[in-house]
Amino acid sequence: MTNLSFIVSAQYLNQQLNDPQVAVVDCRFALTEPELGYQQYEQSHIPGAHYLDLNKDLSSPVGRHGGRHPLPDPQQFAQKLAAIGVNFQETLVIAYDDSRFAFAARLWWLLRYLGHDRVALLDGGWGAWHSQGYPVTDVVPVPLPGRFVPQVREGWVVDINKVKACKDLPGVVLVDSRERDRYAGEREPIDPVAGHIPGAVNYPWQEVTDTQGYVHSPTAQQQRWQDIQQHDNVIVYCGSGVTACVNLLSLELASIRAGKLYAGSWSDWCSYL
Repeated sequence: MTNLSFIVSAQYLNQQLNDPQVAVVDCRFALTEPELGYQQYEQSHIPGAHYLDLNKDLSSPVGRHGGRHPLPDPQQFAQKLAAIGVNFQETLVIAYDDSRFAFAARLWWLLRYLGHDRVALLDGGWGAWHSQGYPVTDVVPVPLPGRFVPQVREGWVVDINKVKACKDLPGVVLVDSRERDRYAGEREPIDPVAGHIPGAVNYPWQEVTDTQGYVHSPTAQQQRWQDIQQHDNVIVYCGSGVTACVNLLSLELASIRAGKLYAGSWSDWCSYL
């Protein structure tokens, strides 16, 4: 699968709705209102779409350390994927949200982390689908269960000890994906400590798309990363390992495949301060 095929249009998705080898997943979510995404899904969603919740499905329970959105247990998450009809390395999963990939990219990254590369994001998300007049429904689909046996790519994730050990080494760059004022420590709406990991550079995740959630071209993605593309090891983090996945998508679109996720991110790092 080429990196360009990780993005699909609303028109393309509309043509695939009746394909049994395609699973559509609604990832809408609001950090400040955790139930809102599912409520929106219940009211209206793309026909055939299943819902996966950031807190309940795409993360595991929060502990003292590990950040606000620890990665889900691979086996438990695999069972959830199978339950919505995803067959490992066979089903094309198309994910969408209404937040410029903020939550759908988490699913995109998780599937690939578990060895399933047949996954794409809906360009422009729910807004694109809705504005182009494609059908919507409030019917929750009943899937035919699939079979998902994860093959975890262990090297895609780093923990705090790995970050501390290698962040200042030659050839390594640490990328903070949050907004510039949070990176600068001028504002911190969520975590108890403001600031960033020493040595990190700032590439806000919102730069990957335009304001409507349409992804910028591969050429634009390459230009965005031109200052660090010579690095062999790019470690990406955000507040809790969620929106960092948008930057990992950007690196993939730019054909830079050195990106790793610091899953605990700033919320894990500052829990030790």
